[in-house]
Amino acid sequence: YKRYICRHVKDDLTEKMAFIGGPRQVGKTTLALSLLKKPDTESPAYLNWDDIDTKKSILKNNIPHDEPLLIFDEIHKYKNWRNLLKGIFDKYRNKNQILVTGSARLDYYRKGGDSLQGRYHYYRLHPFTLPEIAGNSPSKTDINDLLEFGGFPEPLFKSQQKFWKRWQNERMSRVIQDDLFSLEKAREVSQLELLASVLPERTGSILSINSIREDLNAAYETIERWIQILENIYLCFRIPPYGVSKLRTAKKEKKLYMWDWSLCKFDKGKLFENFVASHLLKYCHFIEDTEGDKMKLMFLRDSEKREIDFVVSKNNKPVFAVECKSGEAEISKNIKYFSTRADIPVYYQVHFGNKKYENTNYKTIVLPFGDFCKKIPLV
Repeated sequence: YKRYICRHVKDDLTEKMAFIGGPRQVGKTTLALSLLKKPDTESPAYLNWDDIDTKKSILKNNIPHDEPLLIFDEIHKYKNWRNLLKGIFDKYRNKNQILVTGSARLDYYRKGGDSLQGRYHYYRLHPFTLPEIAGNSPSKTDINDLLEFGGFPEPLFKSQQKFWKRWQNERMSRVIQDDLFSLEKAREVSQLELLASVLPERTGSILSINSIREDLNAAYETIERWIQILENIYLCFRIPPYGVSKLRTAKKEKKLYMWDWSLCKFDKGKLFENFVASHLLKYCHFIEDTEGDKMKLMFLRDSEKREIDFVVSKNNKPVFAVECKSGEAEISKNIKYFSTRADIPVYYQVHFGNKKYENTNYKTIVLPFGDFCKKIPLV
């Protein structure tokens, strides 16, 4: 598959460096190699800091400048990586294009200084989603495979339950060893692992730090910091509430979702909601990374606990709202309530059935999720 950001990355490389971050094992290296004439990790253009010989070559400044595209993988593990890339880019920008890939730490460390400011564009690579897999003609098999095995390439294309379970265990081990150990104190890793294991149960819910604090017997500030760490390494993400001035809406509470929605298979409702959340977050990040608009994914909830699952805004203006329903039910009573009180142009009620209709009184379109993906359009 040609990944959804490929064309944009190639265009940006003609003027600046391109950085690609995202979850571990989401396909960053594979994407980068696909841009070479001969996609091979043995190519001299592929410079992996984890390889001992390559590391020695980089430290000796033995860079293959005869290659039109240089790929630096995990280079952020090198203490002076920013100055290295800055020097290469400034001196050889007319000779070498530079693509940098890395795990969560690339995103984490690139924020630690501005020596590369103005010299690169940053992309967040997401797992495969329905439009990327199936285009405009999704089948039930496409949807079922994504729900069952998630959007990470290996388990999705293998499509075997045993492989999925083993991959999950191995991936978590890699994330803990390679990401957490490098970002945080080792003595907290076991507690972070425990926290990560209980988060899927809280998917789609207001995340109560106090309840987790009691379960793990830790301070409020500690739990909050731990969750931020898990967000930094792309295990989970939280979305804030959307405020409506005329209504008493939630102000601080955030809802939690997992980057790998297949971790929520124990509950069909949570699974579908996380599935939709991941598609919408990917859409928001794609618009931000390619167009520069400020996108935000939120939810709407008032003091009476009436709730709309998602609200998407663009440059601080609401664009649409989304409510997830597992069946083909009539328009949600919460949509009926908020549609006359909130300044949201259109509401989508999405499901996995066949029913499709529009109700102008409530500014609502009810449609299958596959049709919704085409209408926005998602990526």
